[in-house]
Amino acid sequence: MVGLEIHVELATRSKMFTRAGSPGHPDFYDREPNSLVTPTVAALPGTLPVMNRRAVEMSMMVGLALGCSIARRSKWDRKNYYYPDLPKGYQISQYDLPLCHDGAFELPLPGGATRRIGIIRAHLEEDTGKLGHELPGGFSYEGSLVDLNRAGTPLLEIVTAPDFDSADDVVAFAQELRGICRFLGVTEGIMQKGHMRFEPNINVIIELEGGGTVKTPVVEVKNLNSFKALKGAIEFEAAAQVDRWREDGRVMGPGAKSTRGWDDVRCATVLQREKEDAHDYRYFPDPDLVPVTVDDAWLARVRAEVPELPHARRARFVGYGLEAKDAAALVEDREPCLFFEQVVAELGGGAKAGYAAGKFLLNQLSKRANELGCGLHRAGLTAAQVAGIVSLRESGALGAQNVDALVAAIAGSAQDPKSAAEAAGLLVVRDDAALDAWVDRAIAANAQAAADVRAGKMAAIGRIVGAVMKLAGGTVDAKTVNERIVARLRVARLGEGA
Repeated sequence: MVGLEIHVELATRSKMFTRAGSPGHPDFYDREPNSLVTPTVAALPGTLPVMNRRAVEMSMMVGLALGCSIARRSKWDRKNYYYPDLPKGYQISQYDLPLCHDGAFELPLPGGATRRIGIIRAHLEEDTGKLGHELPGGFSYEGSLVDLNRAGTPLLEIVTAPDFDSADDVVAFAQELRGICRFLGVTEGIMQKGHMRFEPNINVIIELEGGGTVKTPVVEVKNLNSFKALKGAIEFEAAAQVDRWREDGRVMGPGAKSTRGWDDVRCATVLQREKEDAHDYRYFPDPDLVPVTVDDAWLARVRAEVPELPHARRARFVGYGLEAKDAAALVEDREPCLFFEQVVAELGGGAKAGYAAGKFLLNQLSKRANELGCGLHRAGLTAAQVAGIVSLRESGALGAQNVDALVAAIAGSAQDPKSAAEAAGLLVVRDDAALDAWVDRAIAANAQAAADVRAGKMAAIGRIVGAVMKLAGGTVDAKTVNERIVARLRVARLGEGA
């Protein structure tokens, strides 16, 4: 059995309870240690927290996307524990009245099925600082170096029910959640920067040979920031907990829970401490902060900000006729997906436009984007220009062999695709007599290939198509040429039979 706790670092510009810049926002990535610190972050005497309204709204958006109820009244609590990167000696969090609660998410599974994953709660808190053990230059340090840049960053903790029974489903949910949060714009979701951290709570139900079952103690694996580590930790614990039970006979019960870390080198979990229970943190309401009260108008404004979510977009894109893998690729990143939607709108919308735009973006334009090391939306073309190129291709006015040349000609400019193609001589020649003449010459020059095609060996047609394209100087469309050759050879074969 696996339940999941996910910490999402929200991309607000300022921190949760102070105006200090937040490292979860792109403007403050990779700042020097302890450069994002105010007296409030450092917990100097006399400082008071002030709630970040936007962080609350972002958390509500995630809750709504996960089917949660939004509490009309929630409060802030102090979670007391000592750690060197926690300046106040407590963390401001939410205990018994979380902002979001009682949700459920239908996890898409291979084959089209879904699995219901319960969402117990999603509460808002502040992040801690970070400890380092390495000096500049990569030299190890026996002590701990405290960096408070991350301290006070808005952190949304999402807690699922223990509804998972496989590592693959946990990873699938984690990936889906990352996509949702990125689409909502509440986080950049860069795993290497700790924008999302996963903590699976794992135990095993063992069926005894004589009948009955026992449950092993729950193990919480902390701070996993890659899907590979998440999968590895769950699979390791699934086997290791059975071995531990055989050795010590310990079963689930009060005080039996433990916290472990993940060793990427050994691919194993390591014991960190016995897990504290809630009463160990001595929660009590924070006297410096007023409760959060959500009225109908505020909730309606936030609900209106929630866009169509990734799983719904994928289903719609498949409805365009795109393959599931292509639909998934288009939804993988928010900005390229929105760019695709703009192109479809420029083409007039509908399944035909969606299919043509999707194929063009994932084939021709993605090649340029990869060369530039950027997303599709940053490849130098506007949505209107892409729609213009797609229209030329669909009408047969622009051959596939000339697409790259046209893209290069108009990239970074405001040129109209059709005008640019005409000026560069890239449009297909619509002279049927000339095309027939080129086809006849190519067939005559490749008699064996023509005979093979007549015999049904269609792979041989490529030689004839290539010969026609060479004769035409790239001014004809390969698809049209292929169709004309087939028609020509079939007519010739019928004539021979007569």
